[in-house]
Amino acid sequence: MNSQDLQINQPERRRFISQLASGLLVVAGGAALHNLSGTAFADELVRTPAQTEGPYYPDRLPLDTDNDLIIINKSITPAVGAITHLSGKILDARGEPLKGAVIEIWQVDNNGSYLHTRDPQRSRADGNFQGYGRFETSSTGEYRFRTIRPVAYPGRTPHIHVKVSKGNRELLTTQCYVQGEAQNEGDGVLRGIRDARQRASVIVPFEPIKNSKIGELTAKFDIVLGYTPSA
Repeated sequence: MNSQDLQINQPERRRFISQLASGLLVVAGGAALHNLSGTAFADELVRTPAQTEGPYYPDRLPLDTDNDLIIINKSITPAVGAITHLSGKILDARGEPLKGAVIEIWQVDNNGSYLHTRDPQRSRADGNFQGYGRFETSSTGEYRFRTIRPVAYPGRTPHIHVKVSKGNRELLTTQCYVQGEAQNEGDGVLRGIRDARQRASVIVPFEPIKNSKIGELTAKFDIVLGYTPSA
C-alpha cells in the first residue's frame, strides 16, 4: 500500500460522511450478525456485557467528532492503519432497534497512542487519526464508523471502546475485540466476561472487503442492551 493509494480528497470524504448519515453506504463483504435480529424474543438475545471505560476516555474531545476517524476536518492526509468500516445495530432488551441513541467509540492509533494527555504513548501519536467519534442511530438502530483496525496496547489485546447513551442516560460501556487475535486468550478484561456467550458476542471478525485496492476491512458489531424504552 503506498501513500498515493491512501490519498482521500475532500469531496470524496464529504460524500462518504453524507452516505453514512443517510444509511446509503453499502459495505461489501459484511460478516453475519453476531446477535439475533430485532424480531427475536428478548429471552433469546445475548445481552452485550458491560466493560470498563478504562483510564483513557478522551480528556479533551477533538474538534472533529464525526464518524470518520480516518480524516480530521479538511485534511487530505489519512491516518495510518488498516481502514475498517465498523457497523452494526443497537437493540433494546426486547430486540427492537433503538433510534436516536448516541454511540461513541475511541481507540489507540496505529502507534498504540490514545487521545488522552496522560497516555504515556502520547508522544508517538499519529496526528492524522481522530481517535474518537460518535454517531446517532437511525430508525433501524444502525450505526457506522470508518476507523482503523485496532492494534495492541501495552498489556491489552487490540480492542475498540464503545459507549451508548440516550438523552442524558448512559446505557452501556463495553469493548469490541478482533476475532482470531492470539492475545485475546491472555487479556484479563476480555477473560473477565464469565458468560461464554456474552464473551463471544464482543469478539467479531475483521474481514477484507473484496476488491478493495487499499486493503480495507469490514466488521459487524451488534449491541443488545438491558434497557427497555418507556412507553
